[in-house]
Amino acid sequence: MKIDVTRPELGAAAAAFLARPHKLLIDGQWAEARNGATIDVEDPATEEIIATIQGGDEADIDRAVAAARRAFESGPWPRTSAADRSRLLWRLADLLERHAEELAELEALDVGKPLSKARTDDIPDAISVFRYFSGAPTRLTGETIPVSSAGDFHAYTLREPVGVVGQIIPWNYPLIMASWKVAPALAAGCTIVLKPAEQTSLTALRLGELALEAGVPPGVFNVVTGLGERAGAALAAHPDVDKIAFTGSTAIGKRIVQAAIGNLKRVSLELGGKSPAIIFPDADLDHAIAGAADAIFYNQGQTCTAGSRLFAHKSIYDRVIDGVAGAAGRLTLGHGLDPRVTLGPLVSRRQHQRVAGYLESGRSEGAEVVTGGRAVGHRGYFIEPTVLARTDRTMTVVREEIFGPVVCVQSYDDEDLDAIARFANDTIYGLRASVWTRDLRVAHLMARKMKAGGIGINCHNYAEPSWPFGGFKQSGWGRELGKDALELYTETKSVAARL
Repeated sequence: MKIDVTRPELGAAAAAFLARPHKLLIDGQWAEARNGATIDVEDPATEEIIATIQGGDEADIDRAVAAARRAFESGPWPRTSAADRSRLLWRLADLLERHAEELAELEALDVGKPLSKARTDDIPDAISVFRYFSGAPTRLTGETIPVSSAGDFHAYTLREPVGVVGQIIPWNYPLIMASWKVAPALAAGCTIVLKPAEQTSLTALRLGELALEAGVPPGVFNVVTGLGERAGAALAAHPDVDKIAFTGSTAIGKRIVQAAIGNLKRVSLELGGKSPAIIFPDADLDHAIAGAADAIFYNQGQTCTAGSRLFAHKSIYDRVIDGVAGAAGRLTLGHGLDPRVTLGPLVSRRQHQRVAGYLESGRSEGAEVVTGGRAVGHRGYFIEPTVLARTDRTMTVVREEIFGPVVCVQSYDDEDLDAIARFANDTIYGLRASVWTRDLRVAHLMARKMKAGGIGINCHNYAEPSWPFGGFKQSGWGRELGKDALELYTETKSVAARL
């Protein structure tokens, strides 16, 4: 298959950002990495180098954490009122909105995703998260506690910021994931050292520039780019970091936990998934098929919540297979900046090789390739959208997270909801699940029976700033978004006064 990977011309703002030096943001200043190391930024559609970022390591993490500690303990940030924090977050959201087209182009170029999706989803979603949490500072209240013990006491609680926070974000949704972590941490009054993924650091650096423009004081928001095994590991283990927030693979999440043991820092994790989408025979099949296809092919399947295990009742199995395969065939592969493109490349050579390896594994273990199943193109990291049929739980492609545009379809013939739920829950993960049916009883009973942090009824990849996000089992610890996110970045202090 021939794929057009010609890169359309960038807008003036995005081109100007790419052309300037990209340094570390530490204590309100832009600085080079102490070791002089740099990392090339690659366009995953063309394999061309489009920019160079700093390869920060332990020394730079030390500098950034020290700056964050000073800002938390003795800078102007502790004296910033809740109302002023609210205004600052709203001002930052306004700046993101003002530069939305530039940010969308940078995100599409860096990750490889279609520009249309970056424009309508990634950037507006990040803006809405900052706006949502701009209302939080003035509502971080404690409680008055009814006293049952003898004597006259006044007992109450305070909510206080946890302190210096290390945040490590993934490469699949760089700006959205940054917003999910940065916005509630700033709202709570914490200071931050952000370590973006080395593959996709551009919008995090641009966010740093806009944060300074919005008036975030020096040291409150620091950005250190670098390799995960150097900068990320140093941040997770740093003895002066009070809390680490990580989004990424389950394997790395376990290493984060081990690194945090040194000072028993608080840890929140948003990790992998192998999410089931269950289509019942009474579902609106046109809607369910379109939704199931979007659940796996959105963002090239590089989504932790991707509906990578699709279950269809035997009475509709063939129609579901044909429908999802047809949806795959209508996708247009190419450079994400091309307005005609609906499916871009995978993010890197490593990810491309990983997904190709899973496709080979699926074939060797007996899966039927209904459509796709190949790496395509002479340049860039493209994988055809793939539908695998005749799959079962013994197969590697069914058990492990592929993180690519590959769906494994299985049939079921049981009418017992408990049995169907056991079938779908048969995974080490528990991040997202979806149920497709017209029957409200079935929908809500299945929502109770599914072991996942988020359940979609006749929808799958749903997200909303006020809707808590997180997983069961090996999909992570804690909840991001909503009021739950503020619990990740605050401590409860109990006060009792004898009157």
